[in-house]
Amino acid sequence: MSSVLDTVLVVEVFVTLFVIMDPVGTIPIFLSLTSGRAEGYARRAALTAVVVSFFVIVAFALFGQSILSYLHISLPALQCAGGLLLLLIALELLTGNDKEPTSTTGNVAIVPLATPLLAGPGAIVAVMLFVERVDDAATFSAVAIGIVAVHLMLWAAMRFSLPILRLIRESGVLLVTRIAGLLLSAIAVQLIADAVRAFIAGEG
Repeated sequence: MSSVLDTVLVVEVFVTLFVIMDPVGTIPIFLSLTSGRAEGYARRAALTAVVVSFFVIVAFALFGQSILSYLHISLPALQCAGGLLLLLIALELLTGNDKEPTSTTGNVAIVPLATPLLAGPGAIVAVMLFVERVDDAATFSAVAIGIVAVHLMLWAAMRFSLPILRLIRESGVLLVTRIAGLLLSAIAVQLIADAVRAFIAGEG
């Protein structure tokens, strides 16, 4: 009855995670966070961010419910925390404080790129829901391929945004940084608003 691969589920997982993780929307944020640094630094940051995001997503896919239950953390709480963290990063980008020389490759790649921007609450919840539909090898392969494909797209988007960084120069980077801060602040506020709504609905 089951096929070798559930192609419909592959497409569903890929499209859902593509929309949530938004490789195209990640480009201006990546450019702003890696501006003024060597190209090798940016390449390593892109690869590290994608690898860390992948392992976070896989960890929550396999153990997400157990982790949250053990720590007594609700999904809205996780969502609100991610929103607050993104809001802090957004304010730094908007005010220009992102130029402080306190970041390392690992810091930029892991926070905010890998989490909560890529492997954020939305992606984590979506993957946890898809995993609940896994009941054979075909559905397992479909979910796995969808997750891997989206992360390859994320890496390609950031990796090939580096020529843009060389082209737009310092003034363009400043503009991109402000736009990235605005986008991040909107994402953060939306995450917090969704979390508050979920809290209220849960109490009701």
